[in-house]
Amino acid sequence: MKLPENLIEKLENRKQNNSLRRLPSFNNLVDFSSNDYIGFSKSETIFKQAHHYLIENDIIQNGATGSRLISGNHSLYQNTEVFIAEFHEAESALIFNSGYDANVGFFSAVPQRNDVILYDELSHASIRDGIIMSNAKSYKFNHNDFEDLERLILKFPDTNIYIVTETVFSMDGDCPNLEELVFLSEKYNCYLVVDEAHTLGVFGEKGEGLAQYLELHHRIFARIMTFGKGLGCHGAVVLGSQELKEYLVNFARSFIYTTGLSPHSVSTILLAYQHLEIEKLTIEKLRQNIIFFNQQKNLLGLKPMFVRSKSAIQSAIVPGNENVKRLAQQLQDKGFDVKPILSPTVPEGQERLRFCIHSYNSEEEINQILALLSNFVF
Repeated sequence: MKLPENLIEKLENRKQNNSLRRLPSFNNLVDFSSNDYIGFSKSETIFKQAHHYLIENDIIQNGATGSRLISGNHSLYQNTEVFIAEFHEAESALIFNSGYDANVGFFSAVPQRNDVILYDELSHASIRDGIIMSNAKSYKFNHNDFEDLERLILKFPDTNIYIVTETVFSMDGDCPNLEELVFLSEKYNCYLVVDEAHTLGVFGEKGEGLAQYLELHHRIFARIMTFGKGLGCHGAVVLGSQELKEYLVNFARSFIYTTGLSPHSVSTILLAYQHLEIEKLTIEKLRQNIIFFNQQKNLLGLKPMFVRSKSAIQSAIVPGNENVKRLAQQLQDKGFDVKPILSPTVPEGQERLRFCIHSYNSEEEINQILALLSNFVF
């Protein structure tokens, strides 16, 4: 059956704007695009240990068989959630099937009709989708602008206010001043919620995330960790109080009405977390590569192009979908996998090349890709 005309028109508009998305083909290019920051997705050791864990515990099962509230809450879940809670020094941990599910489930269920959500304007689509599904009123504040945030807070006295941000923003790679944000939330008795998708495996001695690294985690209402980046597997977890976990089990629809993760997925999560505790050299190598990347881009005069970032995400602004796609193709033709980020994913005029740094990138590869970028730009 033919697609409705109004949908065809939307696709044509994307084509005309040079912003039509297509699924990429697999390639063997040097990886500067994936979120696999410390290489766990490629770890043969984690892969084999996850399999052996299932065999040793006599768990021969391909699927969860149902939602966790019906038949899918296999024993691995409890063991893994206890381990994660202890790792993150949290009272409780609740695993969701993905970071998207965790954000949609949390924000659609927790803030109530008479509550207010104040969220950073660059918050991830999954956060915004959850907020749209909420009965609470919501307002965005200027990116990392806590004077603007305080102005909004003062408009809603005697109201439950949820402040929402990311500890590393997925498109810019920058971080908020978390100490200042925690102080502000405490000053006005707000509930601070942070998405740490891009800090797990990156910040902290054992990759525990930015809030815990700064020793601010006990002063935050909820932390949302995603496993598809630094852990190199799949799923996510909401960290918070035991009461919060109980509430989400009862009211988060993206948790209640979905089949649970397979035992193999959960065992991979558990083994990946165990490896965080022993992969300190790998995490340190990632930090050194981030520092080296920043040093080299400065030496080559590329600093004005880039959003200021000390994370594994480094974004070079190249306005215009056509321009950024052409530049990305030039780098790919030279053997480097760097993806263009197009509008409307980012605002028009803020299109960019998004470089993801990994522990397994060599200094030579970093030098080469930045030299190529410099040659193509200048």
